[in-house]
Order: sequence, then C-alpha cells, then structure tokens
Amino acid sequence: MLNRRHLRIKALQNIFAWHMTEKKDVVSSQKTLMQSIDSVYEMYIRMLALLVDVTEYTANDAIERANKHLPTAEDLSPNQKLLHNKFAVTLKQNPEYTAAINKYQVNWHADPELVKSIFIKLKDTKEYAAYLAEEEETLESSKEIIKFIFRKILLKNLNIVQAFEDKFINWSVDREVMQGMIAKTLKNFTSEDPFQNKLTPISADWVEDSKFVKDLFAYTLKNDNTYQELIAERTKNWESERIALMDTILMKMAICELMNFPSIPVKVTINEYLELSKDYSTPKSNSFINGILDKILNDLKRTNSIKKIGRGLIED
Repeated sequence: MLNRRHLRIKALQNIFAWHMTEKKDVVSSQKTLMQSIDSVYEMYIRMLALLVDVTEYTANDAIERANKHLPTAEDLSPNQKLLHNKFAVTLKQNPEYTAAINKYQVNWHADPELVKSIFIKLKDTKEYAAYLAEEEETLESSKEIIKFIFRKILLKNLNIVQAFEDKFINWSVDREVMQGMIAKTLKNFTSEDPFQNKLTPISADWVEDSKFVKDLFAYTLKNDNTYQELIAERTKNWESERIALMDTILMKMAICELMNFPSIPVKVTINEYLELSKDYSTPKSNSFINGILDKILNDLKRTNSIKKIGRGLIED
C-alpha cells in the first residue's frame, strides 16, 4: 500500500514536472498526479494477472505436448496441478479482481510467448517439481508456488521487467510498493470463497490519503510565491540559481505541511522532507535544507503561523 511517504514522493514528482512545463495548469497537473497514483494499483493488478496467466498456461502446455509427433505417456497425461492452484482459482473469481481487470483492460494473452517463456523456466525448477509431487493442496500451500513464481522468476526476468518499465514510467520507484501489495494479498487471501477475500487497497485510508496528497499538491503550488519569499529571506547569501530546484520544492512542500496540515507533527514533516532529500537531491542538500527549514520554522512560530492540534502540538 501507499503510505504518506509514497504520497509525498508522488506530489514531489508532479510538482517538479509542473515547474518544468511552460503551461502551468494546476487542475490538469493534479489530474496527472492522481493518475500516477492509480498507475501503482494498475501495476499491482497487472502483476496478479500475469501470475494467473502463468498458471493457466499449464493447459496450453498440455495441448502442445499432446500434439507432439511422438508424444510420451507423460506428454499425453501431464500433471496440470498448477492449472487448479487454489489461490489462482480463488483470485480469478474474486469480484474486485475481475472488476479491476476490466477497468485496466489487462490482457497478457496479447504476448503469449512472454507467458510461455515464464512457464518453461518454471518447469525446470526443483520448486515446481516439489509442488507437483505434493499429494494434497490447501489454499495456504497453494500460495507457496505463487510466491516462488513471483519472487524468483517474474521479478528476476529481464523481459518481464522491461514490459513493466515500458508500461509504467515510475516502475523503478513504484516496484517496491507493488511487491508489498502482492505480498499482502497472498497473506490476506484466507478463504476459498472468493467473495470473502479482499484485494490490497491503494492505501490504508484512501479517503484521508487522497485528500492529503491533493491538498499538499494544490496548496504548495497555490502558495508558490509566498513560500519562495520565505525561502529567499533565509537564503540571501545564496544566489538563487545555485539552489537546486529540487531543494526549493522540498522546502516549499515542507512549509506547506507546517502551515496547512494541523494534525501532522512538526517533527514528522521536517524529518520526512530531510529523508526525501537524501534520495532525490544532492549529497549536501540534507544539511542545507535542514538549516533553512529550521530558520523558517522559527520565523513561522514567532508569527504564530503554525497551528497544530492533538498529537501534532509544536514542541518548544
């Protein structure tokens, strides 16, 4: 699931893009922001669908083997246990899953050779042989081979990675989130009744989280000039072109949170943007941003510009 840090990253990416474009359309940019978040869920659904298609390729493989010029007895009666994998069968019948497949129009059958290559690689593993040798399969045991296919084959296959990179521009950033969502789905599917299981939601509380990311994005851009003045006041000894754009955006987003989100503790905000600076800006940015934000925070406190409630009360 996406947490607040992931949502801050999404806002950061789209605010940076907004600054780099000539057409400053906040409404259109916010729509792009929400689409970039939805793409994470689509990535998750597409990976689940690929897992299902690999299990279903068992039937295709059986037909190919039976149509050999000189099929063996094993070719004529292959073990199709994976075709009936309890997790995959339950997932296919899950209404949330089928609705998402239709929404995103997922169809891996358009590239049958890709699915075939995965199945062929799977067939040569000792893990698959052990799975076929199991006398009885439960829902829990059925998940083990799915985990293996996902972790050890799909995520390590260059063609699969390329397919996702081509489809999703933020694959390298969002991949970890998608992996967590798949893992949570495997854990949460505990019933063979498909109506009793739930897919992993995009976030723990999407109503609150969607409002958070939309407001963070909109308020940061709406108050861009105001926040720029606050930063300029505390960076008089720096030439503006020497300050990285990413550093400026990170500071503006932090100021936005300090001033507009009363339930988020000051320390949480400061720490979050300092951590983001380590991944998204220069090696020296962390200490620079920390120093400037500390001065701005003191300014905002003096002018009583920060209002915090509950657990987010400002600490002296």
